[in-house]
Amino acid sequence: MIAKIKQDLPASIVVFLVALPLCLGVALASGAPLISGLIAGIIGGIVVGSLSGSQTSVSGPAAGLAAVVLSSITQLGAFDVFLLAVVLAGVIQLIAGAAKTGFIANYIPSNVIKGLLAAIGIILILKQIPHAVGYDADPENDFSFIQSDGENTFSELLNIFSYFSIGAIIISAISLLMLIYWDKTPMRKFKFFPASLFVVILGIVMNQVFAQFAPSLYISASHLVSIPKIEGINSIITFPAFEAITNYKVWVVAFTVAIIASLETLLNLEAVDNIDPHKRQSPPNRELLAQGAGNVLSGLIGGIPITSVIVRSSVNIHSGAKTKASAILHGVFLLVSVLLLSPLMNQIPLASLAAILLVTGYKLAKVSLFKEMYKKGWNQFIPFVATILAIVFTDLLIGIVIGMVISIFFLLKSNYKNPFTLENEKLYIGETVRLELSDEVSFLNKARIKDALWAIPENGRVIIDASFSTFIDNDVLEIIQDFKSTVAVERKIQVNIIGLKDKYALDDHIQFVNILDKEAQDKLSPDEILDLLKKGNERFINGKWSEKYFRHQVNATSFGQNPMAVVVSCIDSRTSPELIFDSGIGDLLSIRIAGNIINKEIIGSLELACSKIGTKLIVVLGHSNCGAVNAAVSSLKEGNIHSVTEKIEKAIVQCGCSRDEITEESGKLNTVIRQNVYNSIDEIIDGSTYLRKQLENKQISIVPAFYDTVSGRVVFHRDELETDTAASAVKANLN
Repeated sequence: MIAKIKQDLPASIVVFLVALPLCLGVALASGAPLISGLIAGIIGGIVVGSLSGSQTSVSGPAAGLAAVVLSSITQLGAFDVFLLAVVLAGVIQLIAGAAKTGFIANYIPSNVIKGLLAAIGIILILKQIPHAVGYDADPENDFSFIQSDGENTFSELLNIFSYFSIGAIIISAISLLMLIYWDKTPMRKFKFFPASLFVVILGIVMNQVFAQFAPSLYISASHLVSIPKIEGINSIITFPAFEAITNYKVWVVAFTVAIIASLETLLNLEAVDNIDPHKRQSPPNRELLAQGAGNVLSGLIGGIPITSVIVRSSVNIHSGAKTKASAILHGVFLLVSVLLLSPLMNQIPLASLAAILLVTGYKLAKVSLFKEMYKKGWNQFIPFVATILAIVFTDLLIGIVIGMVISIFFLLKSNYKNPFTLENEKLYIGETVRLELSDEVSFLNKARIKDALWAIPENGRVIIDASFSTFIDNDVLEIIQDFKSTVAVERKIQVNIIGLKDKYALDDHIQFVNILDKEAQDKLSPDEILDLLKKGNERFINGKWSEKYFRHQVNATSFGQNPMAVVVSCIDSRTSPELIFDSGIGDLLSIRIAGNIINKEIIGSLELACSKIGTKLIVVLGHSNCGAVNAAVSSLKEGNIHSVTEKIEKAIVQCGCSRDEITEESGKLNTVIRQNVYNSIDEIIDGSTYLRKQLENKQISIVPAFYDTVSGRVVFHRDELETDTAASAVKANLN
C-alpha cells in the first residue's frame, strides 16, 4: 500500500495541475461561472473517485458537454434552473446503473477505442501548441474543431505566428526537453518527484527570474492559471431552482445530459482500461452509479455536469498512478487550492502545462500505434483512421458515432464474405465439397451460402457441417432445406448435413458415407492409394480430421470389407495406422507386431489381403524411438522376447556402429529402425512367390515408411518392387 501511495501521490499532483486550468476552461466554454468548473472537478475527484470501480479513471467537467451546457443554460434561462437538470440527470444515471445498462460498453470495437485515444492525442498536440507559445485566446479545455471564438483548430495554429510570447516558448521548450530526457538526468532517482511536477515548479521559477532580470520575457497574468477569488460561501455555492421541476424543458435537458454524459463516460472507461498497463477491467454499471451520485451532488451545490475524462485519465496513467487514490487526491488538491492556495496556483504558466499535455498527446498517438493497426488489415485500420479524423474535425461523440458506423460496415462486409469455409476433399469415394459454417450465421450470409450450394455440380457430393455453429438464422436454414429437398434431388447431388442443434427445425441428414465399396477399391491404383494415405496423414498432422460417421460406417461395412491398403506396423501405442492416416472403419487392414518384424503367419496374412480381399498396397511402417529396437540394442532376450530381438539383430549389425553409439545418438537409432523396415520388406519378398509375381506385374506395391512420434508425420520411401533386387532397389531409393 505504501509503495502504491508513493506513486499515486506524485501522479495526483500532476493530474491536479493539469485539471485545474481544464476545469476553468470548460466552465468558461460552457457559459457557466468559473467556480462551477472547479466544484465539478472537486466532486469528480473525491466523490466519483471514491465510488468508482476504476483504478485509473479521473472524472470532472468535460469538453464534450460544453456545447450542451451552453445551449441548455440559454434555453432554460437561468443557471440555477440548469443545476436542477444536472441533479435529475444524476438520478437518471443512478437508475441506469442500477438497471445494469453499462453492458453497451462491451460492444464498442477496439479499433474505435484506439482511434479515440489516438485522436485525443492528436487534438492535445494541436490544441496545446498555441498555449506552448503563449497564445491563449482559446480556452484550455476547448477540444472541438470549431471553437466558440469562431476559429478552428488549424486557424488557431496560424494565429500563433502573429501572437506569441518568447518567454512562454522558452519555458515550454525547456519543459519538453526535461520531460523527454528526464530518465537520463540524476533527478530520475527521485521516484517520489515526477518530471511533470518539476517542470511546473521550473516554469514558476523561470517566470519570476524573467520578471527580475528580463522583463521582456515575463509571462503576464493572461498566460497563467487563473483561479477566481473566493469572497465567501455565497460566491462558491449555488443551489438549484427546485420550483422548476414541472418544466418539461428541464426534463429534456436532464435526459440529454444523462445520455451524453453516460455515453462519454463508458467510452472513456473502455479507452482508459485499454491503456492501463495492468489491463484491469472497470465495472461499467458501478461507474454509472458513481457518476450519477457525483452529478446529483454537483448539481446540488453549483457544479456543472461530470463525466470520466480521457485527458486527465491519460495523464494519470502516464504519471505512474496505480490506484484510484490518485484521482481522489487530485480532488482534494483542487479543493485546497480553491480555498487556500489560489495566489500560488495563479503563478503557474500555461506553457508548462501545455508541455505536459504535448508529451501525453504523443504517448497516445505514437507512430507505432498506427503501424500496429495497419498490420491488422484494412478492416481494422480504416475504422481506426476514420474515428481519428472524425473526432479531430468534429467532436468526441460525433467522431465515435462515425467510427462505429464504419466499423459496423466492415463487420457486416466480413460476415457477408466469411459465413463459411469451402474446400474440396479427396476422399476414398471421390471428390467431395465440404462447406463448414462459421460460429454465427445470420441472414446477411444467406446470399453467399446460396451461391456456394447452387454452384455444386451435378452428381456431386457435399457435406454441410454446422458442428461449430452456435446460431444459424432461419433464413439460412430455409436455404439449406430448399437445397436438400429440391435442388440436390433434381441435380442428383448427395448431401450430408451434420452438427445441427436440436433447436433447429432442420435435422442432420446423411446420404453418403466415406467408405470403400468394391467398385471404388477396384478403380484405385497403388499410386492413388499412397496419395490418399499421404493426404490422410496431412489431415492428422494439421488436426483437420475428416468426418467419419462411425455409426453409419459400421452399418455400411457390415456385409463386407474392401480395404485399400494393409499396414504392417509396430505394437507401439502411438502408431495406430487408422489414426495417423485419418482412416475410417473398413479402409485399412492393420497387422501389428513388435518391431514390425515378419514371420510366416504375417506373410500368409499379406497374401490373403492381396489375393482374396483385394488390397493393392502394402506399407511396412517403422517409427522413431522404437521400444522393440531399443530392446534389441540392449540385447534383451528374456523369455520369448528373443524371438523378436533376434530378428532385429541383423539391422544392428548392418548399421556398422557400436551399441553404445546407437543408444546415445538418436540418428543412429533411427538408421537401425529404417534398416529393420528394409529387412522386413526383404523377408516379405523372399518369403512369398505370389507377392513377388504381383509386384513384377505391378498389380500391387510395397512401400517402406517411417513415422516420427514427435511431429506425427509419416515419410514414405517408394519404388516399384520387381525381381530379386526389389528390396535392394527400395533401399537404394531410400538412401
